[in-house]
Amino acid sequence: MKPGIHPPYGPVVFRDRAAGFAFLTRSTATSEKTVEWEDGRTYPVIDVEISSASHPFYTGTARVLDTAGRVERFERRYGRRDGNGGSDSNSGKRGGPR
Repeated sequence: MKPGIHPPYGPVVFRDRAAGFAFLTRSTATSEKTVEWEDGRTYPVIDVEISSASHPFYTGTARVLDTAGRVERFERRYGRRDGNGGSDSNSGKRGGPR
């Protein structure tokens, strides 16, 4: 690596305040705020809005989306396109469908 052009890479604590979860990792991100970690050392801390402890996908609280219902709702809202271009808004323009 070329010396003098890379940011410092060191230990940082990322803390999710919403879930009360923190983890120690290495990063080039830094902060003026510090926290004393479990090992007794002081590390820079970066507060994040969401982490694996609070994200719905990882916690199992994610909503399951019904794709068939979404298509039907779209067709009710905007109308159904027929295959020969009758209600297609691009029927008078040059070029074909992409």
